[in-house]
Parts: sequence; structure tokens; C-alpha cells
Amino acid sequence: MLVRQGDARNLQADRNLACTLALVAGALNTVGFYKIGIYSSHMTGAVSTLADRLALGDWTGAMICLGLVASFVAGAAASTLLANEGQRRGLAGIHALSIMAEAVLLCGLAAADAWAPQLWGGLGFVLGMSALMGLQNAVVTRISNARIRTTHVTGMVTDIGIELGNLLDIALRRRRRAEAAVNLEKLGLHLPTVLAFLLGGLLGVFAYREIGAGMLLAVALGLAGLALPGILATRRPAPRREA
Repeated sequence: MLVRQGDARNLQADRNLACTLALVAGALNTVGFYKIGIYSSHMTGAVSTLADRLALGDWTGAMICLGLVASFVAGAAASTLLANEGQRRGLAGIHALSIMAEAVLLCGLAAADAWAPQLWGGLGFVLGMSALMGLQNAVVTRISNARIRTTHVTGMVTDIGIELGNLLDIALRRRRRAEAAVNLEKLGLHLPTVLAFLLGGLLGVFAYREIGAGMLLAVALGLAGLALPGILATRRPAPRREA
């Protein structure tokens, strides 16, 4: 799921990757809210709250929101730098390394949450999560040529509305029926992704309430398992051309 990129990917590969990582994003996002009352990937809300806090003169709240945005941007930038370097070196599975990095960093967050919760604090936890969400979202954006997202639910719900509107227009015979296949294809990509995000959120809160940091470790292991085939593909030597 993390080797082919752009037009070389098919709909099923995009759907599988989107649903898998949306499940992860939903879980991590809601755990952050459960722990401290802040969503780690909701940049629209963070920027809106930043403006509100600045207008009210709440500098502490403004700095928290600014930190969330900065962490998300830093994660996306780090993923992009890694991907660019991998492409310069001709490494096909370079995006898998970003997901493995997410898994390793999530293990670090799990360890800090389990062994030093007082020192680590809720805010640091969410800032770390925000960086991971930026990293993950950059991976799926790059690998799919922006066809899919895993944390941008607003955009996905908007796309669902657009495709439903197009299908209604076709049903009313205002557009060609041949276009319905494309609309259904897009709907079949975005709708399962949103549902996976919702399911991940539900499972994330339930699991974190029961096993705490163990839930984060389980997600990290799942990410590592997802990334491993791509990393092995990266290490595999390129096939030799026959003379």
C-alpha cells in the first residue's frame, strides 16, 4: 500500500490505505481529546480558536493553538523532507519509512504516557500527536497525488456532498449517466474513509480507557506492520536490465 505512488495506484490501493490510516487517525485524535480536551489534527478549529484567543487577549490559549498548528506543520515538513530525499535516491518505498517513523515516535509517546505522565503532561501529549498527524497526512497526500486524506474530515464530507449532488443531477437527467461511474468511485473512496475515522475514534477511546498507553503501543505496532512491506521493497535491489 505504500510503494506505488500517484497514477500508478488503483482505487482499491487508495481505499485500503485511506481506511487503514483514517482508523489510526480517528483513534489518536479522540484519545487526545479524551485526555486533555483538544483535538490533535483539527487545524481548522485550532486556527479559528487562535484567532478567538488573540482577539480576547488570551495569550496562553493562543500559544497553545499556535503550538498545535506548528507541530502539525513540522510533522508534514519532516515527512516531505524524507520523501524528497528518498525520491532523489530512487527509493520506491520511501513513504513507508515515514509511517515507520510515526510508529517509532508513537512508541515514545506511549512510553512517556505510561512512565512519566506527570512530567510529560497532557499538552505535550497532544502536541506530539499533532506532529504525528501532520506526518501521516503528508504521506497519504503525496502518495495519492492528493486524492485521499486521513485527518481532513471536513474536506472528505464536502466531497461526499458534491458526489451525492452530482448523482442526484444525473438521476434528474441533467447530466450524462456515463459520469455516474466516476461519481460513485469517488463516493466509494471518501465515505468508507470517514466511517473508518469514526470507528477509529470509538475504538480509540474505549481501548485507551481500558489499557491506557497499551492502546498507543498497539497502534504503533499496527503502523509498523503496515510500513514493513514497503521498507523491504525499498531495500530490494532494482532488477537488472537484460543486454
